[in-house]
Amino acid sequence: MASSSPASLYDVLGISMGASGNEIKAAYRKLARTCHPDVVSMNQKETSANEFMKIHSAYSTLSDPSKRAQYDRQLHGHSRRSPLTSSNIASMSGYRPRYSHSGMNWETDQCW
Repeated sequence: MASSSPASLYDVLGISMGASGNEIKAAYRKLARTCHPDVVSMNQKETSANEFMKIHSAYSTLSDPSKRAQYDRQLHGHSRRSPLTSSNIASMSGYRPRYSHSGMNWETDQCW
């Protein structure tokens, strides 16, 4: 099962990028029923455990809206790079300046 590029988390769960939360959960449950180490035969436990860990990791990321958004940005960020500006960096990190339009300088106003 070697491939030249690693599968995306969407490929791991067998869903499209536009899948809803319910579709993500349904795909995870379906795969968990067949790949969980507790339900496979003894000779498949190690392979099954590794596969299940990949499935669980994919579900953990894609079921959380903020983690999914960050993953999607990383997945497609390489093809659509925009120049780094302070506003782009702030939007990527989730930072929102408290005094962005009031004319106050956060660094000095908070210190004095």
